[in-house]
Amino acid sequence: MAIIRSFFILLLPVLLLCSGCGVYSFTGASIEGKTINIHTFENRARNVVPTLSPSLTTKIRSRILSQTGLTPLSTDKADYDLTGTITGYEVTVSGVTNTQQASQNRLTISVAVVFKNKLNEKGDFSQTFTRFEDFPANQTVQAVEAALIEKIGNQLADDIFNKAFVNW
Repeated sequence: MAIIRSFFILLLPVLLLCSGCGVYSFTGASIEGKTINIHTFENRARNVVPTLSPSLTTKIRSRILSQTGLTPLSTDKADYDLTGTITGYEVTVSGVTNTQQASQNRLTISVAVVFKNKLNEKGDFSQTFTRFEDFPANQTVQAVEAALIEKIGNQLADDIFNKAFVNW
Protein backbone atom coordinates (compact mmCIF):
# COMPACT_ATOMS: atom_id res chain seq x y z
CA MET A 1 0.00 0.00 0.00
CA ALA A 2 2.85 2.39 0.79
CA ILE A 3 4.41 1.66 -2.61
CA ILE A 4 1.17 2.56 -4.39
CA ARG A 5 0.84 5.78 -2.40
CA SER A 6 4.46 6.71 -3.20
CA PHE A 7 3.83 6.00 -6.87
CA PHE A 8 0.83 8.35 -6.97
CA ILE A 9 2.65 11.04 -5.03
CA LEU A 10 5.45 10.96 -7.62
CA LEU A 11 3.04 10.69 -10.54
CA LEU A 12 0.85 13.65 -9.60
CA PRO A 13 3.49 16.40 -10.19
CA VAL A 14 4.42 14.82 -13.53
CA LEU A 15 0.79 14.79 -14.69
CA LEU A 16 0.26 18.37 -13.58
CA LEU A 17 3.43 19.47 -15.34
CA CYS A 18 2.46 17.72 -18.57
CA SER A 19 -1.10 19.04 -18.61
CA GLY A 20 0.04 22.62 -18.14
CA CYS A 21 2.94 22.72 -20.57
CA GLY A 22 0.85 22.83 -23.74
CA VAL A 23 2.28 19.63 -25.21
CA TYR A 24 -0.29 17.12 -23.98
CA SER A 25 -3.73 17.33 -22.44
CA PHE A 26 -5.97 14.77 -20.76
CA THR A 27 -8.16 14.68 -23.90
CA GLY A 28 -5.26 13.11 -25.79
CA ALA A 29 -4.73 16.29 -27.76
CA SER A 30 -1.27 17.23 -28.92
CA ILE A 31 -1.01 21.02 -28.85
CA GLU A 32 2.13 22.79 -30.01
CA GLY A 33 0.76 26.28 -30.61
CA LYS A 34 -0.95 28.93 -28.58
CA THR A 35 -3.40 30.57 -31.02
CA ILE A 36 -6.06 29.55 -33.55
CA ASN A 37 -8.16 31.33 -36.15
CA ILE A 38 -11.52 29.57 -36.57
CA HIS A 39 -13.41 31.09 -39.48
CA THR A 40 -17.20 31.11 -39.74
CA PHE A 41 -18.35 28.06 -41.66
CA GLU A 42 -19.98 29.23 -44.87
CA ASN A 43 -23.20 27.46 -45.86
CA ARG A 44 -23.09 26.33 -49.50
CA ALA A 45 -25.46 23.40 -49.18
CA ARG A 46 -28.32 23.12 -51.66
CA ASN A 47 -30.80 23.34 -48.77
CA VAL A 48 -29.82 26.29 -46.59
CA VAL A 49 -30.95 26.45 -42.98
CA PRO A 50 -30.21 29.98 -41.70
CA THR A 51 -29.21 28.84 -38.19
CA LEU A 52 -26.90 26.02 -39.31
CA SER A 53 -23.77 28.04 -40.07
CA PRO A 54 -23.63 30.00 -36.79
CA SER A 55 -24.67 26.95 -34.76
CA LEU A 56 -22.06 24.65 -36.28
CA THR A 57 -19.31 27.28 -36.12
CA THR A 58 -20.05 27.92 -32.44
CA LYS A 59 -20.00 24.20 -31.61
CA ILE A 60 -16.67 23.63 -33.32
CA ARG A 61 -15.14 26.79 -31.82
CA SER A 62 -16.36 25.86 -28.31
CA ARG A 63 -15.11 22.29 -28.59
CA ILE A 64 -11.63 23.31 -29.72
CA LEU A 65 -11.19 26.22 -27.32
CA SER A 66 -12.51 24.35 -24.27
CA GLN A 67 -10.33 21.30 -24.89
CA THR A 68 -7.09 22.96 -25.98
CA GLY A 69 -6.66 26.22 -24.10
CA LEU A 70 -5.79 27.91 -27.40
CA THR A 71 -6.40 31.64 -27.72
CA PRO A 72 -8.67 32.64 -30.61
CA LEU A 73 -7.28 35.17 -33.10
CA SER A 74 -8.90 36.69 -36.16
CA THR A 75 -5.69 37.15 -38.11
CA ASP A 76 -3.47 35.06 -40.33
CA LYS A 77 -0.78 35.14 -37.63
CA ALA A 78 -2.44 32.34 -35.62
CA ASP A 79 -0.56 29.07 -35.15
CA TYR A 80 -3.55 27.11 -36.47
CA ASP A 81 -6.11 28.11 -39.11
CA LEU A 82 -9.46 26.32 -39.52
CA THR A 83 -11.86 27.06 -42.36
CA GLY A 84 -14.93 25.15 -43.34
CA THR A 85 -17.85 25.05 -45.71
CA ILE A 86 -21.17 23.32 -45.16
CA THR A 87 -21.51 21.35 -48.37
CA GLY A 88 -24.50 19.15 -47.65
CA TYR A 89 -27.80 19.27 -45.79
CA GLU A 90 -30.11 16.51 -46.99
CA VAL A 91 -33.15 14.65 -45.78
CA THR A 92 -33.56 11.17 -47.25
CA VAL A 93 -35.57 8.05 -46.52
CA SER A 94 -33.57 5.55 -44.47
CA GLY A 95 -36.16 2.91 -43.69
CA VAL A 96 -39.34 1.54 -45.22
CA THR A 97 -42.19 -0.60 -43.92
CA ASN A 98 -43.57 -3.79 -45.49
CA THR A 99 -46.10 -1.63 -47.32
CA GLN A 100 -43.28 0.35 -48.96
CA GLN A 101 -43.93 3.48 -46.91
CA ALA A 102 -41.16 5.44 -45.24
CA SER A 103 -40.65 4.53 -41.59
CA GLN A 104 -37.45 6.48 -40.96
CA ASN A 105 -35.93 9.59 -42.46
CA ARG A 106 -32.32 10.66 -42.21
CA LEU A 107 -30.82 14.12 -41.90
CA THR A 108 -27.25 14.21 -43.22
CA ILE A 109 -24.89 17.16 -42.83
CA SER A 110 -21.49 17.39 -44.56
CA VAL A 111 -18.74 19.93 -44.00
CA ALA A 112 -15.52 20.40 -45.96
CA VAL A 113 -12.72 21.46 -43.60
CA VAL A 114 -9.26 22.85 -44.28
CA PHE A 115 -6.92 22.86 -41.29
CA LYS A 116 -3.49 24.45 -41.43
CA ASN A 117 -0.90 23.86 -38.73
CA LYS A 118 1.60 26.65 -39.29
CA LEU A 119 4.05 25.07 -36.83
CA ASN A 120 4.09 21.64 -38.47
CA GLU A 121 2.87 21.16 -42.04
CA LYS A 122 2.40 17.44 -41.43
CA GLY A 123 -0.63 18.40 -39.35
CA ASP A 124 -2.38 20.09 -42.30
CA PHE A 125 -5.44 18.41 -43.77
CA SER A 126 -8.35 18.97 -46.09
CA GLN A 127 -11.24 16.59 -45.49
CA THR A 128 -15.01 16.32 -45.72
CA PHE A 129 -16.78 15.17 -42.56
CA THR A 130 -20.29 13.72 -42.76
CA ARG A 131 -22.67 12.74 -39.96
CA PHE A 132 -26.34 11.82 -39.88
CA GLU A 133 -29.23 11.15 -37.54
CA ASP A 134 -32.42 9.23 -38.22
CA PHE A 135 -35.88 10.35 -37.16
CA PRO A 136 -39.39 8.87 -37.49
CA ALA A 137 -41.05 9.48 -40.86
CA ASN A 138 -44.26 10.56 -39.13
CA GLN A 139 -42.42 13.69 -37.88
CA THR A 140 -41.55 16.64 -40.07
CA VAL A 141 -37.94 17.69 -40.35
CA GLN A 142 -38.93 21.10 -39.01
CA ALA A 143 -40.26 19.50 -35.81
CA VAL A 144 -36.98 17.70 -35.05
CA GLU A 145 -34.48 19.88 -36.89
CA ALA A 146 -33.08 21.79 -33.89
CA ALA A 147 -32.42 18.61 -31.89
CA LEU A 148 -30.91 16.84 -34.91
CA ILE A 149 -28.62 19.77 -35.71
CA GLU A 150 -27.51 19.78 -32.06
CA LYS A 151 -26.61 16.06 -32.15
CA ILE A 152 -24.98 16.12 -35.55
CA GLY A 153 -23.13 19.35 -34.72
CA ASN A 154 -21.64 17.74 -31.60
CA GLN A 155 -20.50 14.72 -33.61
CA LEU A 156 -18.94 16.87 -36.33
CA ALA A 157 -17.20 19.06 -33.73
CA ASP A 158 -15.73 15.93 -32.13
CA ASP A 159 -14.60 14.55 -35.50
CA ILE A 160 -12.92 17.81 -36.52
CA PHE A 161 -11.27 18.26 -33.11
CA ASN A 162 -9.95 14.68 -33.14
CA LYS A 163 -8.57 14.98 -36.67
CA ALA A 164 -6.87 18.31 -35.91
CA PHE A 165 -5.46 17.66 -32.43
CA VAL A 166 -5.68 14.04 -31.30
CA ASN A 167 -2.93 11.78 -32.57
CA TRP A 168 -4.29 8.31 -31.75
